Amino acid sequence: MFTLDARLEQDTWLIGDLPLCRLLLSNDSNYPWFILVPRREGISELFQLDDSDQQLMWHETTELARALNVLFGAHKMNVATLGNVVSQLHMHVIVRYRTDAAWPAPVWGKLPAKPYAEAQVSEMRCKLKQAFTFLEDK
Repeated sequence: MFTLDARLEQDTWLIGDLPLCRLLLSNDSNYPWFILVPRREGISELFQLDDSDQQLMWHETTELARALNVLFGAHKMNVATLGNVVSQLHMHVIVRYRTDAAWPAPVWGKLPAKPYAEAQVSEMRCKLKQAFTFLEDK
């Protein structure tokens, strides 16, 4: 049974579910920062997914990055799995601008997180729902 890591649950807003992954919004409005978590139990590395899940995760990742690039007019999309703090497999998809506070460095630890207001999260959900017609509400 799939359970979201407690730290991810604490630090994110739930946006919805794609066919494989749970889509989360990092609770840091300094950057449009999304996280995809495959709904598979006990997976910490991409290579632990079976071949079809690997393909689906890459498909969902690239479709999310493509949509975010258009929705937010990104200068660069950062896509990464690290797992050094949270071992549950999760893919970061972060919209970057040459004008953001961390540019050109990684976003981790650069600024204190600036939490989203409920209204901002609702707006973000609406934007993503339009981009992903198959996104299941949570």
